[in-house]
Amino acid sequence: MDAFVYQSSPVRVVFGAGTIAQLPVELDRLSISRALVLTTPPQEKLGREILALLGRRGAGLFAGATMHTPVEVTERAMEQVRALGADGVVVVGGGSTTGLGKAIALRTDLPQVVVPTTYAGSEMTPILGETREGLKTTQSSPKILPEVVVYDVDLTMSLPPGLTATSGMNAIAHAVEALYSRDRNPIISLMAEEGIRVLARGLPAIVAGPDDREARSDALYGAWLCGTCLGAVGMALHHKLCHTLGGTFDLPHAETHTIVLPHAMAYNAPAVPEAAARVAQALGAADAASGLYELARALGVKLALKDIGMPREGIDKAADLAVTNPYWNPRPLERGAIRDLMARAWAGEPPQIVPPSA
Repeated sequence: MDAFVYQSSPVRVVFGAGTIAQLPVELDRLSISRALVLTTPPQEKLGREILALLGRRGAGLFAGATMHTPVEVTERAMEQVRALGADGVVVVGGGSTTGLGKAIALRTDLPQVVVPTTYAGSEMTPILGETREGLKTTQSSPKILPEVVVYDVDLTMSLPPGLTATSGMNAIAHAVEALYSRDRNPIISLMAEEGIRVLARGLPAIVAGPDDREARSDALYGAWLCGTCLGAVGMALHHKLCHTLGGTFDLPHAETHTIVLPHAMAYNAPAVPEAAARVAQALGAADAASGLYELARALGVKLALKDIGMPREGIDKAADLAVTNPYWNPRPLERGAIRDLMARAWAGEPPQIVPPSA
């Protein structure tokens, strides 16, 4: 076996149904007595319910989280942290709220308790992507990781099928890249393959029957596995493209990951045949890239970047940005091939495997 390094996550995970009731106990464990609850505007009602659950431990609510963690939103939240004398945050929601909690933790090192309501999996990563003046950049720090994640299947039961699908595909993207990451290891690879498998099984079942509690549990479990993978190893081309597109064109995060994933897999497949075979096996497909595309098609989600707001003239700009300060990738980045990849993703065409230039 090849040599490897494995770093385990220090995050405490509470998983099950009805686990939200354990929040007060978890805050006590962390000695949090004045928690600021964070949500997006659409989840303000849930945030207020959780604030009421916290009782004397709740300091207030900030319901202004938004996509791509704009620095100006973080600054407004920080004003509330200071004004309320908060000694911890309770993050309720998906990737947008999780990003805000991370940004606050990076600036203050306050403890976080995260309650995910989607399948994004970003709560398990020490990675923060912030947007300033239309440019999204990422950084990693141990301070970004939450202390506790409370997974409650009950909170995902009302997640609409469309958002369920794109959120789950976003999670799958984390596991796919973990399988060919530069610092991959056998433990994370096992988790990645299992995460892809349970999500590929659970997501179609949820779309067919949103009240399927077993499928919801599968999806939440898979999201945890996939997020753990991203938190333990590095990112590559797929995440570089998605961060570029999201920050530059203000595209919805999960939908962007869903559309780009098959094309990024097709680009890298010739360089990582073993990883591609494991992805295909987990999907029950003959080919990894096509299997990811067909899964997205079966879920009924949008398959074209043009359909989520990206202009045609953005293709060349995205290709230029993708090869500027690139993430590590198993296949060298070729601007022409990246441009072709982006054009197919923009149009919603099936992924195409193109061998590297000689």
